[in-house]
Order: sequence, then structure tokens, then C-alpha cells
Amino acid sequence: MPAIVEPKLITGNANKPLASAIARRMSLHRGVNVGLVDARVERFNDGEIFVEVFENVRGEDMFIIQSTSNPANDNLMELLVMCDALRRSSASRITAVIPYFGYARQDRRTKARTPISAKLVANMIHGAGIERVLTMDLHAAQIQGFFDIPVDNLYASPVFALDIKAQFKDRMDELMVISPDVGGVARARELAKRINAPLSIVDKRREKPGEIAEMTVIGNVEGKVCLIVDDICDTAGTLCKAAEVLMENGAKEVHSYISHGVMSGPAVERVTNSVMKSLVLTDTIEPTQPIKDAANIRVVPTAPIFAQAILNIWNGTSVSSLFDDTTLSPIYDGLYAAE
Repeated sequence: MPAIVEPKLITGNANKPLASAIARRMSLHRGVNVGLVDARVERFNDGEIFVEVFENVRGEDMFIIQSTSNPANDNLMELLVMCDALRRSSASRITAVIPYFGYARQDRRTKARTPISAKLVANMIHGAGIERVLTMDLHAAQIQGFFDIPVDNLYASPVFALDIKAQFKDRMDELMVISPDVGGVARARELAKRINAPLSIVDKRREKPGEIAEMTVIGNVEGKVCLIVDDICDTAGTLCKAAEVLMENGAKEVHSYISHGVMSGPAVERVTNSVMKSLVLTDTIEPTQPIKDAANIRVVPTAPIFAQAILNIWNGTSVSSLFDDTTLSPIYDGLYAAE
């Protein structure tokens, strides 16, 4: 078997700009060109997915970069078919880099006769021949246990902390981190510790999915610059309502930091017309043109952290080292100006 010289990257159609950015960052780190493997991922007229890899991948360490975002079923199927093509082409190891893991919100049975779809998707990924998964901010930590293969879950909070320190460097003492629900307290607390800010909670009660019945602020937010932290923003209803409630309770400004910008339906319009001064998303899901055009929405890149994580996996070194600000800061040094 030939010696593995460089990690090989391949991507589907879910988020090609992120895949290209990861390849560029890896090229910088390695000092050699790390390109995307030449392949075509297409659909037949009836919607069937077809994959053809144009390069030799025998004995190679392959990384498939594919978010399972909207359209979730198509992108998930692309991932599985790409894996099958690589496995049948004698790739030595296949790692799925899934920046946004779709179906993660279906992580438990909330009612009788409902599925645990996140577990089903984990079984499909394992069954396709994928040997390791790299993802970011899983909706629920227990999803890692749904897999019978190693799962590395990166966190957006170190990246957000770097951005916050750059954006609010003169007002750090005014900041307060807000969890938009009780379930997200651990995520918000993690960011609050990183920027040395207090924590507050917006307690919400839902009558049915997509509708908020009542919201209550737990904690004193008067005169504070509030930073709402969450993993997913879908229709932005909860987020915009939480921002209104915080302003009504005396907050000076409201900003939001969201790991995955699903941003479906009226989300962009709601955010644009809301009291939020800014919404910061990562590019784990490819931003649409309305998101790019929105005056109060910013996108921070995840390519540097994913590129380093892929190299660490390939080298057999620690991925958890990327949870530390001191390790991450050099990777992101000057990036906001460059990108």
C-alpha cells in the first residue's frame, strides 16, 4: 500500500465555499497545495444521486466535507453515496466532516410513537462505512453516544469569544451572556466563562412548536449589553422575541451569537426588523444571499478550526486542544481582516 502523503478532501454540494476555504487553510498550514479531490456529485432526472471520483484514492485518508443542512435528505444521501464510492475505491479511512449535523433536534422521544431520528442517521452513517465523524456544536451532547465510531464535536464558543473580544474590547464590563432557554444554559455558561461575563436566562414556555406562549427573564439585565447564545436559529421567532423581552427589561443593547444559521422562512426579515443590533452566525451552513445582504447579520468563518482539526485527526494529535483560546488565537490571527 502506498504511503499516505497528504490528507485528501472531497465535498458534496451542501457547502462548497466552506470546503474550499478549509482546503486553502490546510494549504497554508502544510505549505503544500491541499486541493479538493476532483469528483462530480450529480442528480439523475428522477432525483437519484450519482457520484464519480476522478482521482485515485486507494490507500488515502479521506475527509468528506458535507453539512446535512437544507435540503437535509439530499445532502445526507450525498454524504452516504460519496462514502460508498470512496470505500469501493479502496480508501484506507473515511472521516465525515459534518459542520452542521441535521436531524440533531430529534434526539429523544418527546411523545409516544415518535422516532429518534438522530440515532437513525448515526446508524446510517456508520453503516455506509464512515469511520470517524467531525462536527460542530451538536444540538445535544448525547448524540455522540448514538455513534459506535469516534465523534469529535468542536465548539463555536472559542471562536465567538475571539470575535466578542474584538468587537466589544472597550465594553467588556457591560456584557452579559443570555441563554434563550433553560436547555441551553451549559452552552451559554461556557461562553460566559471565556469572556468573564455574568449569565442570565430567558425562560420560555411553548404551547406548540414555532409558537412562544410566555417569556420571563431570570436575572437583572438592566443597563447591560446582552449577548444571546444558542446553537440553532431556524425561523428566528424565539430569538427576536427574546431580544424584545430583554429590551423591555432594561437591556442597553442585544446581540446574538448562533452556531448554525438555518434561517428558514421569514427568519432574515424578522432579524432585520428586530431590536437586535447584530446577529452573528458561523458558516457551517452556507449563507444565502439575503443573509449576506442583511445589514445586521455577520458571518464568522469556521474554516480555520475545521482545517486544524482535520490536520490533527490526520496526524493523530489532540482535537480537544482546539477548545483552548491560546491554541485557537494564532489560527484566527488577523483572519477577520483578511476574509
